[in-house]
Amino acid sequence: MPERQILIRALDSIAEEMRELEILYERYFSGEEKREPLKKRQQLQARLRQFVNRRITKTDLRFRYEGLAARFHTYSSYWDRILRLMDEGRYERHLGGSRIRLPALETQARNIQNASDPNEDAYQQMLRAHKECSLGKPAPSRQQFYSYLNRQRSALAEKFKGQEIEFRVVTEDGKPKVKARPKKTSPPS
Repeated sequence: MPERQILIRALDSIAEEMRELEILYERYFSGEEKREPLKKRQQLQARLRQFVNRRITKTDLRFRYEGLAARFHTYSSYWDRILRLMDEGRYERHLGGSRIRLPALETQARNIQNASDPNEDAYQQMLRAHKECSLGKPAPSRQQFYSYLNRQRSALAEKFKGQEIEFRVVTEDGKPKVKARPKKTSPPS
């Protein structure tokens, strides 16, 4: 089989994989998929990298490869930006026309989530405080913040002698700080 046919098939295959990867990422961003398609992305990146040092003499095939590589780079930048927004908690999923926005229901769902996870309330306080302070660096991700709270909870367990610990975020000297205190419990009625 001539080299031209081999290159055409390889580029067709790469274009098809890229379309599939676009769909997988859109499904991940919409919440349909639970995991980022990182493995497929790395495989596609490796396939594109195979052509970097390969000399493609046919102008039309070289142009097609460069277009696919540029398209992949553009999508990668877009995906990384959306992932960063998701980590910062600033990404709102777009579910197309199937989603009817009901602010009261969304607020109620958020309140239920916050009530079930005390860390989330502290994290939202941290995001607000970080934004108000304008520190010039990104706020910690939800995972980083939760990890920090868990370490603090372990370190303070002896001090508070088994009481449940409540965290709140305050601004001191222009910086957000996390304060811990024993959780207030209401007397039994």
